[in-house]
Amino acid sequence: MGASVEQARTVAVAGSADPQAVDAELRDLADHPYFAVCRRLALRYDWLESVLDTYRTLRDSDGGRTLERRADLDPAEFFSRYYFGNRPVVLDGLMADWPALGWTLDGLAAACGDAVVEVMTGRDANPDHAWQYDRHRTSMPFREYLALLGSGRRTNDYYMVPRNENWSGALRPLVADIRTPEGIVDPSGLGHLLLGPAGTVTPLHVDNSSVLLGQVLGRKHVRLVPSYERHLVYPRGGTFSAVDAADPDLTRHPRYAEATVLDVVLEPGQLLFVPVGWWHWVQALEVSATVSFHHFRVPGQNHKMATPPAATPPR
Repeated sequence: MGASVEQARTVAVAGSADPQAVDAELRDLADHPYFAVCRRLALRYDWLESVLDTYRTLRDSDGGRTLERRADLDPAEFFSRYYFGNRPVVLDGLMADWPALGWTLDGLAAACGDAVVEVMTGRDANPDHAWQYDRHRTSMPFREYLALLGSGRRTNDYYMVPRNENWSGALRPLVADIRTPEGIVDPSGLGHLLLGPAGTVTPLHVDNSSVLLGQVLGRKHVRLVPSYERHLVYPRGGTFSAVDAADPDLTRHPRYAEATVLDVVLEPGQLLFVPVGWWHWVQALEVSATVSFHHFRVPGQNHKMATPPAATPPR
């Protein structure tokens, strides 16, 4: 990554390594094929990061460090400035006609209480629950889950996340209370329902397509990091970050201090557009219900991020 042989030797010897052994290792290393590959990769990564940093500088001069908030936004401007501009935005006024804004836990129980739903449970015992979700799938009556939410307990241990068929199956009657934002979202795209207690946390992660979040019940704290700052968030597990965005450890992850972090508390009746590739962390401040949309009214297919290659063991 740009350090000279002399710098590497100085650091190694200062760490109490035997000078002769260090010199021998450095001589062998210079001719090793693995090292030649690493040097090429390092140069490539350095070039890619310089391109991203240049783009970040340009975006910073065009409001890149501000999360815009718009009321009654015209679909044409939404697509030109935000969707195709890969820029997040909070939208006001587009959920005013949603009957879902009147949801209560008792009302949900009356509508679909006997339905059996899938919930992710036991999350507190597994720090990697978000990307090992198959270990946490639990089925229960919707009424029983709503009773858990009504207990007032602040917890991250149970959460209805969009990795199930609840919205298109057992809870389908509730879809009638949702209005897709006209001209922005394809009405045939059903979306998903996220429902959980205060204290649920979705770790810093990235989706492979754009998403529009409609906040129905309660408030959520959201932190966003731009798509062009991927090299600052320490990706792990494919689409997750190793950084705890609630309390970053800058000793372990020093480059995260350079990241642009946009903060917002999403209120009921607000929509948040998260562009493809943008990293986001979400924490529920109260019992919370959110509807997500993924199918936008764009010509052809919605834009998606390339799937990262699967990790393979060294050979």
